[in-house]
Amino acid sequence: MAMFCYQCQEAAKGIGCDVRGVCGKSEEVAQLQDLLIYTLKGIANIVIEAKVDISQLDELNYQVLSSLFMTITNANFDDVSICRQIEKMLSLRDELRKTAGVDNLHDAALFEVGSREEMLTKAAAVGVLRTKDEDVRSLREMITYGLKGMAAYAEHAKNIGEEDLAINNFIYEALAATLDDSLTVDDLVALTLKTGEYSVRVMALLDRAHTAKFGHPEMTEVNIGVGTNPAILISGHDLTDLKQLLEQTTGTGVDVYTHGEMLPAHSYPAFKKYDHFKGNYGNAWWKQTSEFVSFKGPILFTTNCIVPPRSEEVRKRIFTTGSTGYPGCRHIEADEQGRKDFSELIELAKTLPPPEEIESGTIKGGFAHNQVLALADQIIEAVKSGAIKKFFVMAGCDGRMKAREYYTEFAQKLPQDTVILTAGCAKYRYNKLDLGDIGGIPRVLDAGQCNDCYSLVVIAQQLQKAFGLDDINDLPIVYNIAWYEQKAVTVLLALLYLGVKNIHLGPTLPAFLSPAVGKVLVEKFNLGTISTVAEDIETFMA
Repeated sequence: MAMFCYQCQEAAKGIGCDVRGVCGKSEEVAQLQDLLIYTLKGIANIVIEAKVDISQLDELNYQVLSSLFMTITNANFDDVSICRQIEKMLSLRDELRKTAGVDNLHDAALFEVGSREEMLTKAAAVGVLRTKDEDVRSLREMITYGLKGMAAYAEHAKNIGEEDLAINNFIYEALAATLDDSLTVDDLVALTLKTGEYSVRVMALLDRAHTAKFGHPEMTEVNIGVGTNPAILISGHDLTDLKQLLEQTTGTGVDVYTHGEMLPAHSYPAFKKYDHFKGNYGNAWWKQTSEFVSFKGPILFTTNCIVPPRSEEVRKRIFTTGSTGYPGCRHIEADEQGRKDFSELIELAKTLPPPEEIESGTIKGGFAHNQVLALADQIIEAVKSGAIKKFFVMAGCDGRMKAREYYTEFAQKLPQDTVILTAGCAKYRYNKLDLGDIGGIPRVLDAGQCNDCYSLVVIAQQLQKAFGLDDINDLPIVYNIAWYEQKAVTVLLALLYLGVKNIHLGPTLPAFLSPAVGKVLVEKFNLGTISTVAEDIETFMA
């Protein structure tokens, strides 16, 4: 096969994409991403074998995070930029190898390529299927996908000025381990749970970074209508990009709207001072093909999820930055101080019409751990009185599959004495429904972005403490999680490390789980999938 990719929930036929990615990436992009990952594993091999002090590798550490981030589903479709990143990482690898002075390195630390054709030839030999043992391959890939999500969160934190070198160290350790043919399935299962441990650590790091820089999210009504000014739409997850865009658009007559996973930014106190920060436009990432047409103005992608635009007119309005990229779209680089110049977007916006309204009203957000814990007494009393029977964690991702309508129906049919805890773009399946409240507590508590699933962990741990329970699984909490890409894998591994059991994952289980590995997760953690709404609600409420 020229390509094979099964890292996301849309893997073709539930097996893997082997001609073209369902996400839209080409065979060449898939191969180049494989080669970039292989190069990173070679760098990790050198770091581990030479016992390199990574505190001296600031630029390399950051580039490893960015490179992993580039390979996340829907982040970068630009083969030219991926080729450039491979060249950059090979140069950094070779420089490191010269100073490390170690022998007996893996091919990943030694191979040489020059032209694009040589890259593609090498990539064909080092992709996912190079690991022949199905169970070893399954575990290696699950670890790698967890590292991709971990790197995304660590890069966001680094952009704010926060880092934890223990996380970077683990990324090198785990990447190098995926090259080690002496490791058994049991060894890799242990490493998978260790990936979960560092997943918790990186989400806690990003939570500290966000709240220290932008304040604790607070309950906020977010406008979903539009104004009359020209505007820029910002998508993705990186709040430092949003901050710079808001600063640069102040006083220009250009408004800023969020899209997708950027919605939770409205709940941070630091962004509320900007009068031209108008609201949220549209829904989850997969609806952008129509919603970008009606928005009219420039669109800035700070991270995934990009859907290949259907029209040249829309493509001319899309800008990328950070680890994202799409052929034909302009890319904005940061200078040495991390500053990005968004003047081109601002000037373009001034020439274009204001957004076309597609809906009106408000949606409520801002229920990260600090805000929810402020309501703790009220929530605990509601549980004790029986007003709240159960909490349903419905965090994770949204996607295009018709089967995901399950989550809307599930939210609608949940009993009125239940509360939904959510984070990530899965919320768009039900966050605009009128589900009411319980004694003033909204029945949908939105903690924020996918990385803010950490808030749901903190909330669960505090409830466990408040009720004096020894086991987190004794709480009246059900986990019915939707997944799509690798950051969701990071969150899942974090929950498994914390000992959370009985997680239901949908709309399908990951294609990268071999039958034997899947059996381990079922036996150890009772991991399951979904069935029908009626059957699941009956089971969960029992």
